Amino acid sequence: MSRGVRGRIASAERVVVKVGSSSLTRPGGGIDVPRIEALVAQIAARRQAGHQVVLVSSGAIATGFPALGITRRPRDLATQQAAASVGQGMLIAQYSVAFGQHGLTVGQVLVTAEDVIRRSQYRNAQRTLFRLLDLGVVPIVNENDTVATDEIRVGDNDRLAALVAHVVQADALVLLSDVEGLFDGPPDRDGSRLITDVRGRADLAGVRVGGTGGAGVGLGGMATKVEAAAIATSAGIPVLLASATQVDRALASADVGTVFHPTGERTSTRLLWLAHATTPSGRLRLDAGAVAAVVQRRSSLLPAGITGIEGSFVAGDPVDLLDENGNIVARGLVNFDAQELPGLLGRSTRELARELGPAYEREVVHRDALVILAT
Repeated sequence: MSRGVRGRIASAERVVVKVGSSSLTRPGGGIDVPRIEALVAQIAARRQAGHQVVLVSSGAIATGFPALGITRRPRDLATQQAAASVGQGMLIAQYSVAFGQHGLTVGQVLVTAEDVIRRSQYRNAQRTLFRLLDLGVVPIVNENDTVATDEIRVGDNDRLAALVAHVVQADALVLLSDVEGLFDGPPDRDGSRLITDVRGRADLAGVRVGGTGGAGVGLGGMATKVEAAAIATSAGIPVLLASATQVDRALASADVGTVFHPTGERTSTRLLWLAHATTPSGRLRLDAGAVAAVVQRRSSLLPAGITGIEGSFVAGDPVDLLDENGNIVARGLVNFDAQELPGLLGRSTRELARELGPAYEREVVHRDALVILAT
């Protein structure tokens, strides 16, 4: 089975490749040109074999801060954003030169959390990426660190890569890191074992997935890579986690690193976005009957089943749905403002329509705008 999944990755017609800062830059910051050229050579070989590749690249901050006369990665947000502003241009320039040596053109796509949270921007990013691929361009995606806020500090390009893999309907996701794969302990500790296959949560039992240490220029740890793998595999996309130093084998035979097996089927972009790319603006507490209706029968959420609300939100915002014990069971897009809901709770839609008008004979969260997070 493992050979079959690795074969799928090796032969994937469209693959998303993510590479971290520590695999592109020197320990003290700044571009490591030989590393970029080695990475580009392997991606170019895959392209020339007739496959499409989308590159999700970190490294803007780590590239830029030495050019500002700073000796180590800055900690304050304003200086990080200044470094990213300088580094993004330097990084894409180096990629342009390196890919140009192989006759390939690159296109830079900078995104923020808003671009995957707001539906219209999400769809526009998808159209742009598809068009770049149709034109034979290698899209290079990076989080727009010059304007990002919290995202700039969490090394979220791993999650971004998983979402991009779904957006472009990729056949595989390859995460390149500074370690050989997922280990059952610290990679540099004697006795730690490489986990070659992850088929589900049971294979991660007892595995510590904290930060890897790395070269000190990136923020992503193993936890973000495992999370990214879970996002992709839940949508039917196999994932390979491998060392950037083994990119040749990772993109050719896929016989290195850790393979995460698909655990679900490709779902709608809307639901994946809702589950993994949104930050809830509030919470709705449900009674047992409403939980059963939403989780087990996959029904819409009606006012009668809501016992309480938390937070400040407007119609169209994502909200979490909680059971009677406070556990999050689902997330959905709410159809009412927070200030409207208190007067609707516990009442049937027919009753509300008679009293307030037909506009109130609707679901609080429609089942088509709802994703189950726990069963």
